[in-house]
Amino acid sequence: MRKTGSTLLVLVAVVLMAACGGNPPAATSVPATAVPTAVMAGETPTAMMAAESPTAMMAAESPTAMMAAETPSAVMTATTGPAADTSLAAIKQRGKLIAGVKYDVRIFGYLNPETNKVEGFDVDLAKAVAKRIFGDENAVEFQEAISANRIPYLNEGKVDVIFSTMTANEDRAKQIEFSDTYYVAGQSLLVPVNSTITSVKDLAGKKVGTVSGSTSEKNIRAFAPEATVELFSKYGEAVQAMDAGRVDVVTTDDIILLGFAKDAPDKFKVVGGQFTQEPYAAGIKKGNTELLAEVNGAIRDLISSGEYATLYKKWIGSDPASTPPQDWREVYKTAPVIPTAMPVATGTP
Repeated sequence: MRKTGSTLLVLVAVVLMAACGGNPPAATSVPATAVPTAVMAGETPTAMMAAESPTAMMAAESPTAMMAAETPSAVMTATTGPAADTSLAAIKQRGKLIAGVKYDVRIFGYLNPETNKVEGFDVDLAKAVAKRIFGDENAVEFQEAISANRIPYLNEGKVDVIFSTMTANEDRAKQIEFSDTYYVAGQSLLVPVNSTITSVKDLAGKKVGTVSGSTSEKNIRAFAPEATVELFSKYGEAVQAMDAGRVDVVTTDDIILLGFAKDAPDKFKVVGGQFTQEPYAAGIKKGNTELLAEVNGAIRDLISSGEYATLYKKWIGSDPASTPPQDWREVYKTAPVIPTAMPVATGTP
């Protein structure tokens, strides 16, 4: 059982001889796989002693440990770690719900700089889920979830549920579960107040800003194939770029754009009407059906109690014209047909 210790002594001798200008013995070779972990970690005395202890040597040399260390899955686990448990049972044991929301979208998910708290329609819906599970709407922790990381956050277990102005569609439904529809938006255009752009038909040769990983990116390429699409990580960044003259227009769902126009009516206006329909739904990790049932239950309770209409008026500013269909697929049956996308030039924000 002194194999590891002998190997270490040989390696140390080789290093010392090299440092002194000598050559290592020709007959001695040290396989790469035999180098102790402690040496690779920096050869500290404590680490070397730990590596030479009988327990450490037995653990390091056991076939099971060696096989586990060399398997690709073990390497991946050591690098990224297993996904956290976001099952309903795990959430209850944890004592709080973790919800992914946006921090830069007025009306739905916005980090208020005055209170340092997130607020909006999506935030209140997440609180309703926490109240259904725990009886306390404050038993929820919010994490910022932008368009590009919403689905990865669910799959990695960083959040339990996503309320982040996320459009439900077939491609995404292959990766995650979707709740009942809670809002139906429509893609539109935000332009400077002095812009001559009035519709999506006016975008040929224009620079259009939108968010990477959003349905808006895919849609604008289809509806305006002769426009140049500039991608950003957040809608606020795209609006800042337009304000600085780097893009001519910003496109996403009308309700998001109206928030920016409301904040700066002297700078921006929303034009073009709705050229798509976007059913918003909460996202849950695939197969997490117990949590999905709680999310749907919370949304349905809000609608049946009238609280949904109250929250709608609070954030949207009007009474809901109708209740959104439970099944988000129903929205697409009457939605405008999206043209076949053509290749366009893309830029880097």
